[in-house]
Formats: sequence, C-alpha cells, structure tokens
Amino acid sequence: MPASSCFYIMGSPFTLSTLQQIMVQLPAMLATTVSTVLFSILIGYITHKKTGINLANCILGSTPGGMTQMVVLSEEIPTSDTTIVTFMQTIRLLSVVFIVPFLAFHALPSATGQMTAVTLTAPPDYSTTLIFAAAAIGSALAAHFLHFPTPFLLGPMLGTAALVVSGFTPPPVPSLAVIAAQLFVGIYMGVTAKPANLQNWKQLLPYSVGGGIAIVLFSLGMGYLLTYWYQIDLITAFLGTAPGGMTEMGITAINVGADISTITAYQLFRLLFMLLILPIFFKWYLVPKQPANDNV
Repeated sequence: MPASSCFYIMGSPFTLSTLQQIMVQLPAMLATTVSTVLFSILIGYITHKKTGINLANCILGSTPGGMTQMVVLSEEIPTSDTTIVTFMQTIRLLSVVFIVPFLAFHALPSATGQMTAVTLTAPPDYSTTLIFAAAAIGSALAAHFLHFPTPFLLGPMLGTAALVVSGFTPPPVPSLAVIAAQLFVGIYMGVTAKPANLQNWKQLLPYSVGGGIAIVLFSLGMGYLLTYWYQIDLITAFLGTAPGGMTEMGITAINVGADISTITAYQLFRLLFMLLILPIFFKWYLVPKQPANDNV
C-alpha cells in the first residue's frame, strides 16, 4: 500500500496540543466546517443546473474535502464519475493553491506569530519507524474489515494519530516514499480516468474555476468572523478555514509566521469531518436520489 505514507502524514500532526485546540474551539470548527460543506453543495447544485452534469459529480467535485479523499469517495457512489470528479477537484485545488498563498503574502495583514525555525532532526529510530509502518498498514486492513468509509485513507490516519496521542514521536517520512505514494495515486487516477466523459470540459471549466474562487473568498469571510470570536489574527484564521489541506496551508503558515497549531487543529477537524461524516451523508443524499443510469 504505497499510498499509506501519505495518509500517515495526515495523522502525524495530531498531537495533544492539537487535540486541546480542537476541544477549546470546537464550536467554531464545527460551524466553519458545516458552513463550508453547505456552501460547496450550493456551488455543486448551481453547476449541476447550469451544465446539466450529474448532481453527484458536481457536489463531489466542488466539496473541499481533499482531491484524493473525494476521488476515493466517488468510487463508492455508483452515480458519480471518477473522471469528472478528478477534473473538478484538480481545477479547484489549483485555484486554491494559487489564490490562498497570494492573499496570505500580499493582501492580508502580517501575522502576530514568529517564523518557525528549521532545526536538524535526530537520526531515524528504525524500531519506531517499523511500529508506525505496521500501525498504518494494520489500521488500513482493520478499517477495511470493519467496512469504514474510505478505509485505506481513514485507517492509516487514525492509527497514526492514536500512536502520536499515546506519546510516540512520528518519524519523518523519507522523501522517496512520499514521491512514490504521490506517483501511485496519480497513476491510479490516470488509469481510472475516462477522457471520453469530459467532452464538455469547456462548459465545466469556468464553473470549476469560479467555484474554487468562491470557496476561497467564503473561507476568507469566515476567517474574518473568527477574529472576533477568538483572539487570533486574520491570516491564522484564514489559513485554518481555507480549503487547501494541512500540508499546503502549513507550508504557507510557516512562511508568514501564523499559528501552526491552530491552523492544524482547524484543518484536521475538517479532514476528520470530511472522512467520517460526509461519506455517510453523501451516500444517503446522492445514491437514493440519482438513478443508476443518470450519466453526463
């Protein structure tokens, strides 16, 4: 399972400090996450009405739950098309990756935090590495056996998070392993893609770009409200609510001096919500209402 290293990375930031942040700001995290989901569903519905594309495709393609997560989830919903979801999620992700850092660096006031120093890490502990590797693979198999939604994504993340909270220090993932995981995920998406289903991509493109921009601006508005709810700066609030993922937002946070702990807490809460709640909701909402032969 080469991709397990990517999902291990998602679980490794789940420290006790992150858990405390989640507990303290839980109402705000729940409110911003639910608001983002509802707004993305609205965008998906508008795209469906304007383009005539399947509602399941439009909603899964517009939801900022992470491209990999949404593509994996699309395979479990028979009325969706992985190719269309991948296309929409790719356009949405590119919009976020370009717009969010630009706003953070050039359009928003500076963060109040300090730049995070880069320190040298100790030599890897191979016994700890084996423990985390076994936990990631074992958790994936256990989640599959227990019929979890997206088990090979959710299992390694929860298994890794459990070890970190228990006191284990997660070893860094070798860069080659990360590259290999991304390579296999990319190959899989390419193999399952069906370009013939994207004949109307020119019609879909402006709605995908516009939806990505709309979600970013919506997140900026929620971040602005959070500065009144809690004593946090605007950049930290924006990066915490922005739909770009922990890795991308974490890198941006380091460069602008934002509060990484708070950002990780918000991003991780949304990720858990997307993995635990959304699959159940989407299967209930999309599958019964869409006939099996409802294609593009």
